Amino acid sequence: MDVKIEESWKEVLKNEFTKAYFQQIVTFLKTERMAGKTIYPPGGMIFNAFNHTPFNRVKVVILGQDPYHGPGQAHGLCFSVQDGVLPPPSLINIYKEIQSDIGVGMNAKNGNLTKWADQGVFMLNASLTVRANEPMSHAKIGWAEFTDAVIKKISDEKKGMVFLLWGKFAQEKQVLIDETKHHVLKAAHPSPFSADKGFFGCKHFSKTNEYLVKEGLPPVDWKL
Repeated sequence: MDVKIEESWKEVLKNEFTKAYFQQIVTFLKTERMAGKTIYPPGGMIFNAFNHTPFNRVKVVILGQDPYHGPGQAHGLCFSVQDGVLPPPSLINIYKEIQSDIGVGMNAKNGNLTKWADQGVFMLNASLTVRANEPMSHAKIGWAEFTDAVIKKISDEKKGMVFLLWGKFAQEKQVLIDETKHHVLKAAHPSPFSADKGFFGCKHFSKTNEYLVKEGLPPVDWKL
């Protein structure tokens, strides 16, 4: 199967693409499209996180859950939205924490985080697709098996990575990460329902850069 994904990831994940569950994902998405369903993100953006952050350039991993399900929002990077779309509430709270943590003013009208991805921040949702206006509608079609394998590959084959696990769902993925050779930072989810329960004040952005510098890697320029 010729999956349209950046070459280094294609090599690292080649065994996954041949497994039955991945074929089931492909068949499911084709069936949905044939039935006239709208799926986000658009096909060419499903593997955007991989295409902007090749395997050898990954240094920070941010885990999300489900793509945005409204028009023009999702583009394959968790928490990020396309140009011209205002940042959703969770992303606004991420900006607030960056401002308070490292004193960088963020543009509240720009929600496109591609600049982070291009610096090695791998922004992975557990599900890579969703049906329009139906959150979590593709959560059980096999994506979790695929993205768990991705997290484990990063953990197994790299060292000195920083994993940012925000909220209960992301923290359940901690079992896939070898903490003897990676840095794991945990906090509440930045959603308005939970940001004041431990996301605000977590200082994950300055801590991430401190870890990266210790590992001899360039820090992330969080400013957009």
